[in-house]
Amino acid sequence: MDIPLQVIELDGLTLRRFDGAADLPELLRVIEESSEHLRPWMPWVAEHSPARTADFLDRRAECWADGTEYTYAIVLDGAMVGICGLFRRDDTPADGREIGYWLHPAATGRGLATRTARAVTEQAFRLPGVEFVEIAHDSANRASGAVPARLGYTEHLRRPAERLAPAETGEDTVWRLTRPRGAAGS
Repeated sequence: MDIPLQVIELDGLTLRRFDGAADLPELLRVIEESSEHLRPWMPWVAEHSPARTADFLDRRAECWADGTEYTYAIVLDGAMVGICGLFRRDDTPADGREIGYWLHPAATGRGLATRTARAVTEQAFRLPGVEFVEIAHDSANRASGAVPARLGYTEHLRRPAERLAPAETGEDTVWRLTRPRGAAGS
């Protein structure tokens, strides 16, 4: 089975598979420094703790091995600045995957999320049988929506969503990119 690359080099930006407990101190720092920036949109921030973050990191190797989720540390000039994941939700058809991402506030506005999502989209299409990739975000989160728009994703649908974070509206926008014709992995 083709699987996503474990390390992706993007000219000063590196996406790399997490290294378990070795990444805990740096990931905790990035989350702590980003918590106010993330809190409006990311419900998990309200329950963030060192124990939960350690558990998250502990599960990364298993998820990678069983193919349920490929999670990358986003590293800029040697420092972790965020996370990007490639996964399939329980209600997603088998031929689809979703990408989620977040960045430290000091790393926003520089095209890093776009570069990251482009690279992870390419990795998704390496997986056998994957015909589309989606990016979903609260409809009011314009910054998150700008990324798929720049990458050529099209708005696929809007769906009701439970309001779990303070700024969420209760509606998600789902963007979709279909595998290019003739691309490998079809």
